[in-house]
Amino acid sequence: MANNIIVQLKLLPQRLLAIIIFLLIWEIVPWVGLADPSFVPPASATFARLWELLLSGTLLTQTSISLQRAFAGFAIAVVTGIPLGFLVGWFKTFEKYMDPLLQTFRQLPILALFPVFILLFGIGEISKIAMIALACFWSVFMNTASGVMTVDPLLVKSARSMGASHSDMFKKVVLPAAIPAIFTGVRFAGTVALLMLVAAEMVGASSGLGYFVLNAQQRYASRDIFAGIVALTLLGVIINYILVTIEKKATSWKEDIVHG
Repeated sequence: MANNIIVQLKLLPQRLLAIIIFLLIWEIVPWVGLADPSFVPPASATFARLWELLLSGTLLTQTSISLQRAFAGFAIAVVTGIPLGFLVGWFKTFEKYMDPLLQTFRQLPILALFPVFILLFGIGEISKIAMIALACFWSVFMNTASGVMTVDPLLVKSARSMGASHSDMFKKVVLPAAIPAIFTGVRFAGTVALLMLVAAEMVGASSGLGYFVLNAQQRYASRDIFAGIVALTLLGVIINYILVTIEKKATSWKEDIVHG
């Protein structure tokens, strides 16, 4: 464990090199006149403003509101997408009849449905959460179904030949084999949740990071715009890191097999 941490720390400068170069370019471009600082503030000014918003509590308040919306929609997508994905992936007859309908619904543009959500649920929180949930659902569902469908048939036949029950087949063969695909969908859904969150908050909200960025644009407050964008980016990185960590723990058995 300690050796792994040391290795990661040694690799950190290499991994951050591209980010550092990007930040340097961002800092230099406004100063040399390639971009108007009133429209594209330098990185130092943006992060200074981000720090001010953090100290004032504004950033934490807006982030907290956005996270509640994003997590609610994301959780609904995971809770519904994974079981339905297993159902479609494992039962071929069910998949045969449901796939055309599901593929049709998957092509619906989510943003175009926003007026429908408003008509059904009003302009409050439910419509925003429903948009996020629907957008995230397809990633979780499709990856889960694909993961179940692509389970090695030899593993299934071997388990059946050894008299494994349906519950054992699910817990010891299908679920472990499908977990990598499921987490791929879950991680992508985390990204989609943030993207749809921003869109929903820009269309019909009076709070949240998406609203904060839109309001800053209306006030021509460029530093607030870029500070909000950076905050959303950092939030996405943190969420992805958390999901990757959970995935590694859930698939730790693979490393045990490799090193065993």
